[in-house]
Amino acid sequence: MRDKLRTFSLPTWAATRWLAHAGQDVPLEIQRALVASLFGTLPIFAGGVINSTLVAAIAAARMQTAPFIGWLACEILLCVVRLAALLISFRRSEQRRTTPTDLYLVLGVLWSASVGYGTFISILSGDWAVAALACLSTGAMVGGICFRNFGAPRLAAAMTLCSMGPICAAAPFAGDPVFLAAFLQIPFYIVSMRIAALKLNGLLVATMRAEREHEHQARHDPLTGLPNRAGLRRAMVARRERSVALLYLDLDGFKAINDSHGHGAGDRLLNMAAERLRRLLRTDDVAARIGGDEFVVLVHGLDRTQAPAFAERLIHSLSAVYQLEPNVTVRIGVSVGVALAPDHGDELSELLDAADAALYRAKTSGKNCCVVAPSLGAAESA
Repeated sequence: MRDKLRTFSLPTWAATRWLAHAGQDVPLEIQRALVASLFGTLPIFAGGVINSTLVAAIAAARMQTAPFIGWLACEILLCVVRLAALLISFRRSEQRRTTPTDLYLVLGVLWSASVGYGTFISILSGDWAVAALACLSTGAMVGGICFRNFGAPRLAAAMTLCSMGPICAAAPFAGDPVFLAAFLQIPFYIVSMRIAALKLNGLLVATMRAEREHEHQARHDPLTGLPNRAGLRRAMVARRERSVALLYLDLDGFKAINDSHGHGAGDRLLNMAAERLRRLLRTDDVAARIGGDEFVVLVHGLDRTQAPAFAERLIHSLSAVYQLEPNVTVRIGVSVGVALAPDHGDELSELLDAADAALYRAKTSGKNCCVVAPSLGAAESA
């Protein structure tokens, strides 16, 4: 896999979307990872283009005819353009900008077609040294094409066909009946590579799905689906703004409901509360469950004057009636402690400590209310 700091754009053209298709119902996150794998690295790129350009140069020097000189010119041009597209993609991916993925994929297919063209004219040349070199080089490169691009089996198949298909086209005109064996060998080889790419792709996608599921379970609460403490810590580290409000919520009266109506009813209430939190938050905000009836909400862009009003919205929503069963309705209260970054620190532990202390004050003040932790300067003066 590529460096996780890099993000490559998904293809947008109809043809390139088809080429990069990774299978049915593949999550977007995995699609992006598979597209990233198609870009490879500079050493991998260099190995391929140096090989094909060197073979074209040797053939052009030996034959010194327009078709071979044209092949060499095409290889050099494609090498320069593909390298530029690759470097631009690397730079833009690190900057989280749109990458020329469509162009890069098309250039890859054109390069394989150039290799196929060179093999075609080498066989027709009648120079068996040149033909053998071109065919050997093509066979070696196709293996790399297939196993480097199995993240997109259709792309691998298209590049394999463009590279080796011309061998079959040239076979009837090679001047030697023995060469007609290519009609049996080449299609079998292309199909075999296609099957191998599909199987490797399926294995990779299954592995990535399992890793994704494992990571999700490690960072999310199994009951509500909200992030757990580990997920909250990750969201805190990944936040884009330094200024953030952390609201520590405790459901007042939850234990009594759990004891009176059973754990199943308590679980339903927690799920309903989590859903209400989701509806109140923006895309960049995060709600997490970090304990039995304890939730934490991270909200960007709230200052000391705005946080209480937002906390009151949470209290109002979470305190509304819950329909646990057709004939069972309950109410709970919500106490909220608020801490602010950077006023109370930039680390999650610092904000949790400050918000927990404010939550304690809210509960001892009669519950179902909000208390904002005092600023560090005020706390020290007190």
